[in-house]
Amino acid sequence: MKRVLFLTNIASPYRVHFYDELAKSMDVTVLYTDRAEDARDRSADWFVPGDGVYRPVQLEHRVARLQGESLCTDVIAWLKKPYDAIVVCGYSSPTAMLAMHWLRMKKIPFYLEVDGGLIRQEGKGKFLLKKSLVGKASWWISSGQNTTDYLVHYGAQRERVYVYPFSSVQEKDILPAVLPAGEKQAAKEALGIPEGRMVLSIGQFIPRKGFDILMRAAAGLEKDIGFYIVGGEPTEEYRKLREELGLENVHFVGFRKKDALARYYRAADLFVLPTREDIWGLVINEAMAFGLPVITTDRCVAGLELVEDGVNGGIVPVEDSDALARKIREVLSADLEKMGEHSLKKIRPYTIENMAKVHVEIFGG
Repeated sequence: MKRVLFLTNIASPYRVHFYDELAKSMDVTVLYTDRAEDARDRSADWFVPGDGVYRPVQLEHRVARLQGESLCTDVIAWLKKPYDAIVVCGYSSPTAMLAMHWLRMKKIPFYLEVDGGLIRQEGKGKFLLKKSLVGKASWWISSGQNTTDYLVHYGAQRERVYVYPFSSVQEKDILPAVLPAGEKQAAKEALGIPEGRMVLSIGQFIPRKGFDILMRAAAGLEKDIGFYIVGGEPTEEYRKLREELGLENVHFVGFRKKDALARYYRAADLFVLPTREDIWGLVINEAMAFGLPVITTDRCVAGLELVEDGVNGGIVPVEDSDALARKIREVLSADLEKMGEHSLKKIRPYTIENMAKVHVEIFGG
C-alpha cells in the first residue's frame, strides 16, 4: 500500500472525511499545524471527528505564530520519513513555506494542492514571492480550470497540473431528485417560515461574505421573499442595517449542525452567496446537492466552476446589490425545478468518494 503524507492547517470536516476515504486505498498520514481551538472564527460544533481510518498528527514544536498561523519546526522530522507521495496543502503558511524550502533543497519531489485561487492586482514583489513558492513544487493538484489558470499564473507547469473534484459532500448527501413543491412547502412550515419564497445564504458574519450586499438587494425586492442567513451571531452592524432598511423579511439564524442545516436547504427555493471573495465556497456544492439554483459573484471560484448563468442560477458582479436583486428576481421567476435538476446533474461527480478516487489515480495507487 502506498504511503502518502499531507501537510495542512486544521482538521476541517470535509478534509477529515476525505482523508478517511483516501485511507481505504492508501496509508495516509496528515500533519496539522494548528488545533481546532486556534480557529476562533469557527464554532466548536463545526469540527467533527473522522472514522479513524487515516493517521492524524498534531505538530507541536511551534516557534512562532505569524499572522495567525503556526511555524512548526518538527515538520522536518516527518518529511525525513519515506513516502511515496508528499502533498503540501497551500503555500502561504509559515510551516508550508519551511516544508517546501526543505523539500526543494533536499531534491525531494512533492505535490502542491490548492483548493482555489483568484488572480489579484498586486505589486511586483508580492507576485514574485508567490511565484517562487508555487514554483517549488514538482506537480500541482487543482480544483478546476480557474484554479489551474491561477497556478500557472504563479509559476506552475500546466502539463504537470492534475485536476480533482473538490467537495464537502458524500454520495449519500446528494438528493436523487429535486424535492416536489409539496415537500418543500412542508419543510418551510416545519421551520415556521411565513414567506412564500425563501432565499438561503450560509456563512460567517464577516465582511468578506457580503451579507450586507444581500440585505441591500433584499430591500429592492418583494416582501414575500424571505431571506435566511445562517451561520452565526450577527454583529451590531448587520442588526442596524436590517433596522435601517426595514427588512422584516431578513432573518438571522445561528450556527446549525449538518442535520439541522439540511432542513433549511430543503425548504429553500434559491441559494445565494454574495461573497466579495471565496477561493472556493463549499456551500455552493452543498446547495447544489439539495437541488437548488445558485447565485453568487464573479469572485467565487466554486461559482465560476459550477454555476452556469441562466441554466442552474447566475453569476453577478461583486459589490453590485442592484445586479444581485435583478438576478434573484430573474431566477425566482424561472423554472426552479429545471434549474435544480441542472444543479444535481452538475454536482454528482463532486463527491468526497470521487475526490479520493481521483487522488488515488494521481498518486498511481
